[in-house]
Amino acid sequence: MGYRFSLADIRFLRSDQGVEALASAAELELSERSLIADAGQLRRRWPEYAAALAETVRLRRKARTKLRDAEDWLFTQDALQQATPTAVARHRAVRLAGRAVHDVTCSIGADLRELCRESRVVIGSDVDSVRLAMATVNVPDALLVRADALKPCSRDAVIVADPARRTGAGRTFDPSALQPPLPALMDACADRDVVVKCAPGLDYLKLEWSGEVEIVSLDGAVRECALWSPGLTERPNQTRATLLSSTGASFTLTGGEPDDVPARAPGEWIVDPDGAVVRAGLVRQYAARFGLWQLDPRIAYLTGDIVPPGARGHRVLTSVPLREKQVRRELSARDCGSLEILVRGVDVDPDALRKRLKPRGSRALSLVITRVGSRAEVFICEPVAAHQSTS
Repeated sequence: MGYRFSLADIRFLRSDQGVEALASAAELELSERSLIADAGQLRRRWPEYAAALAETVRLRRKARTKLRDAEDWLFTQDALQQATPTAVARHRAVRLAGRAVHDVTCSIGADLRELCRESRVVIGSDVDSVRLAMATVNVPDALLVRADALKPCSRDAVIVADPARRTGAGRTFDPSALQPPLPALMDACADRDVVVKCAPGLDYLKLEWSGEVEIVSLDGAVRECALWSPGLTERPNQTRATLLSSTGASFTLTGGEPDDVPARAPGEWIVDPDGAVVRAGLVRQYAARFGLWQLDPRIAYLTGDIVPPGARGHRVLTSVPLREKQVRRELSARDCGSLEILVRGVDVDPDALRKRLKPRGSRALSLVITRVGSRAEVFICEPVAAHQSTS
């Protein structure tokens, strides 16, 4: 759960004395091994604020991989976990460029900071006074006010919302169990353009959303399902997959693109499409764009003679039926040691199968196990990481 910050903590941390104290705390290791001794050192100098100092420094270090230019930010542990990665927030801000925007669940300001770079007017509000006070430090250019998301305190601006997905029982994918509940939020903003950030596991098909559903991934990991109201999309009832990269080109696919691809024998490579493509139901559109085809029309694995930019490919060495003795012989003959197992459409536990196969060699290989027609097929492959992909 982490340390519970108070408004008094924030007043101290943003003061000249607090900034100096944070600089001193940042020189400490503050690892699990050293935390007790380091905290004791902080208590001797700043007894009332030692825990807040230690927690802030530790959270700033964790934030480096998620948020850009946030070295001097204030966080709570939960707020950092829930914060939108900078690349994802940046993508959304660019789509809203030039519009007045009101983030009604602004928290510590991860989305706000990117919105301020693109939009002419940016308002942030939240019911949590501590997170809102942190946002005033993190995003000084935004207009901030304490307000309930279900009672928007703005007019005309596009509403951006990120309902909390955790309850006392853990993470939820039920729209009515979000905080604030998605149905209530949509009722409150019925006459407004709205973007709602939801968990990637949300069953959006049950929502009968009339605008656009955008599934967003970053560096191959699916990050969110964003609901865009009809007024913010060029085409209603559309599904979009957006694949963002920290190091390379990003791109999007929509349901309106060509999807005429055949199902036939494997090419040189097997490609497991990005999770955003699969979650958005755009596997065929992805295949058509990059000249790939399907092994089976019901399975998401694709194949072809190239690997799309940013994707991981598995170079096909051979294929065999799903018979463990035969698979084991093939792996042994190829000096297999490290073994990655990917499965679709077949009831196989990859971890249990790996233990039974007992690879002991020196070569890294992968097994792609899938259903092709009525049979289970095993493709023995040489995996190639995304940055090594060839086209």
